Amino acid sequence: MKKYILITVGSVALALGIVGIFLPLLPTTPFLLLAASCYFNSSPRLYEWLLSRKRLGGYIRNFRENRAIPLHAKIISVSLVWMTLLYCAAFVVSHIVLRLLFVLLAAGITVHILSYTTLRKK
Repeated sequence: MKKYILITVGSVALALGIVGIFLPLLPTTPFLLLAASCYFNSSPRLYEWLLSRKRLGGYIRNFRENRAIPLHAKIISVSLVWMTLLYCAAFVVSHIVLRLLFVLLAAGITVHILSYTTLRKK
């Protein structure tokens, strides 16, 4: 039963991680790491499949081994966060407190992303 629960949680986390690639407010890395952990503990076949994916596997390996994010990923992530949240603050909400919260959220996410080491290409 535990195996099936972990596979289910891992699959949901993988789906959220993939969606997070396109939605800047949804964190990609934690969901991909959760999926990898769930698959590692439940299905070696799914774990190997995930790590063998061209885009996701390298990202997971790099983060797990180096605790670092590539510079291009940082730039894209921070840019998308600011564009999305500034758009929401300017055009979606009218209350000044909500606008301030969007800006504070963007600043917090930026600090979190930039707190990781930048992965240098070898």
